[in-house]
Amino acid sequence: MSAVARTTQHLIDRLPPVRGRLTANAPLASVTWFRAGGPAEILFRPADRDDLAAFLAGTPDDIPVTVLGVASNLLVRDGGIPGVVIRLLRGFTDIRVEGEQVFAGAGALDLNVALTARDHGLAGLEFLSGVPGTIGGALRMNAGAYGGEMKDAVAHAEALDRSGRALRLTPDELGFTYRHCAVPESVIFTGAVLRGRPGRAEEIGARIVEIDRARGETQPRSRTGGSTFTNPPGDKAWRLIDAAGCRGLRIGGAQVSEKHCNFLINTGDATARDIEALGEEVRRRVHEASGVTLRWEIMRIGTPCAGEAPVTPGVPS
Repeated sequence: MSAVARTTQHLIDRLPPVRGRLTANAPLASVTWFRAGGPAEILFRPADRDDLAAFLAGTPDDIPVTVLGVASNLLVRDGGIPGVVIRLLRGFTDIRVEGEQVFAGAGALDLNVALTARDHGLAGLEFLSGVPGTIGGALRMNAGAYGGEMKDAVAHAEALDRSGRALRLTPDELGFTYRHCAVPESVIFTGAVLRGRPGRAEEIGARIVEIDRARGETQPRSRTGGSTFTNPPGDKAWRLIDAAGCRGLRIGGAQVSEKHCNFLINTGDATARDIEALGEEVRRRVHEASGVTLRWEIMRIGTPCAGEAPVTPGVPS
């Protein structure tokens, strides 16, 4: 038995019993939008919130825990993610409407939430149809698009802390700012209650169609992680990237999209290292050309492959 296998087996032995599924050395590239990156040391798919709470309560504090949704705005490095990766799938995808409020589990797709609100004649959540990913990820990064963002829609969020204790978080406690929330990474979102307002289903549906058309006309729909960098104050990241001559720039199998410069794409055989290195080269060129330091919007997690040095930042973050 290899040292890696022995380490993984030892880690499983330290975890509490679950009703969901635990998988060792689970590939993740196929579930990320970039279709790149290494495996999870242990992947846990909890059956429901109670299963997740019991798991957290029984997991030693020294074991790293990482949460994944559909990995739309995420880059997993090629060495994979140490510790336990939690994916919130079935058991966390419920959507229900009560009056003018929509409850959505953390694993519910943003698009499905927007469509459910439409079907119940609730306006104000159409922007979610333009946000790739799940409600859990949208909460974590105060996701927004097409004139709306989570901070304008959340009545409260539900979560579990690292000990498995249930939390109910108000908008003030969430501390939303541009593409950021103030809740510690150790807290796992399990759902949210969103506020809608009465509207006509036909008009809401037309807005969703309009958003989908705009995305198709302006954004690549290939292997990408969505917007790569946050917009700096008073400017657009794509404009700075284009002005720095980065449109179409390539490293290995990774390329700056010709269609939208703030998207990196996997042309087919890109490693996570290719993608991250390309992002850092874009940051370097933009800083050199304009003095602006772009900040990553895509989350980069995990470790490089064994024996491989981390990607060197193009400019300080």
